[in-house]
Amino acid sequence: MQIYSHVFKAGLEGDLFLQNSLISMYGKCGAIEHARDVFDKMSERSVASWSAIIGAHASAEMWHECLKLFNDMMHDGRYRPEESTLVSVLSACTHLGSPNLGSSVHGILLRNTTELNVIVKTSLIDMYAKCGCIEKGLCVFHSMAEKNKHSYTVMISGLAVHGRGSEALRIFAEMLEQGLAPDDVVYVGVLSACTHAGLVNEGLEFFNRMQFEHKIEPTIQHYGCMVDLMGRAGMLREAYELIKSMPRKPNDVLWRSLLNACKVHHNLELGEIAAENIFMLNPHNLGDYLVLANMYARAQKWVDMAKIRIEMVQKGLVQTPGFSLVEVKRRVYKFVSHDKSQPHFHSIYAMIHQMEWQLKFEGYIPDTSQVLLDVDEEEKRQRLKYHSQKLAIAFALIHTSEGSPIRIFRNLRMCNDCHTYTKFISMIYEREITVRDRNLFHHFKDGACSCKDYW
Repeated sequence: MQIYSHVFKAGLEGDLFLQNSLISMYGKCGAIEHARDVFDKMSERSVASWSAIIGAHASAEMWHECLKLFNDMMHDGRYRPEESTLVSVLSACTHLGSPNLGSSVHGILLRNTTELNVIVKTSLIDMYAKCGCIEKGLCVFHSMAEKNKHSYTVMISGLAVHGRGSEALRIFAEMLEQGLAPDDVVYVGVLSACTHAGLVNEGLEFFNRMQFEHKIEPTIQHYGCMVDLMGRAGMLREAYELIKSMPRKPNDVLWRSLLNACKVHHNLELGEIAAENIFMLNPHNLGDYLVLANMYARAQKWVDMAKIRIEMVQKGLVQTPGFSLVEVKRRVYKFVSHDKSQPHFHSIYAMIHQMEWQLKFEGYIPDTSQVLLDVDEEEKRQRLKYHSQKLAIAFALIHTSEGSPIRIFRNLRMCNDCHTYTKFISMIYEREITVRDRNLFHHFKDGACSCKDYW
């Protein structure tokens, strides 16, 4: 800012190149208000000006504003976007989960650039993978004449989060054949791929190869992947022993992976040990208390469950409601369980009722074991009936054309009942339904899920 004052003294505040540099400097220093002030006062702008201000907002993770600025730039009509600008816009699409806009940006790139470089193509792969369009990401990847380590890492990680572990391992083998040495980051993707696909033996093998063949010391992320891998496979005691044998102090994330695995496999004894360690390291995460309380409820230890609930209240921990987001006609709609805030909730609830009738004919039975409350079966069925994911699906079925795909994003792990429910709906209504929960992308089609019921 002191240098900027000299700019005014020298009468150079109107110099275009200097203004662009100021915007870039302010953006990289996190002073986004100053960057915007310089941009708004410019009497003349160039492509570099727009690129600098869009990049500044991307650096500040102001994704919506980033897209608004890009829209303003394109509507102006005088500027042809640079590749760096479009990389920032692709990052915004990635973080906002907007595949339609991302595809539009891809189209702009193809129309305005003779050959996309490795960085841009890698950004496209990342965007498609994180927006649920893994096939498009694979198309971009396979079209690349030149690939670097980052390209392989992004593709492997993308396949991992879509539960396509075997394909991720084939890509990793291709990377090694190309003579590219793996690093700790790509091995996180490899181990995650094994985790989400249930490839236990392969995961153990790669964990050893990483250390002894490629001389990479395991980080806390690698241990986290292994605990998750073993825990999902029911190897709870082995996961516990691995945590205890670590050369570094385990963090709450590792213990949380074990706790969640104990919940899935109904091991209350180890679950209590994991929870005790979590509470010592991080006593303010509400989700951990809820998992333990639900485990007590499943074991019908109502007194212990009540103690945990009381402790949550005493610590002032407030639960963030689970929600589902669905994109319909380029707008995103948010639903929570038993949501009646939508203006047309009557039609949504009527659709739920219609769906339930058709589900009964196909043999669907609500999994009331998911409702961990001391209430009767009918009350449990009613609580399951209006989960946020089901409301989002009903809304999408009403407001989208027949046969069109449905994409839903959740902030929590999908429950078993919603998983079974969505498989049936994909078959009955002949829709492809993609659900991104906290752990994984699930692609439902013809009554089956890409995760093969392993998540």
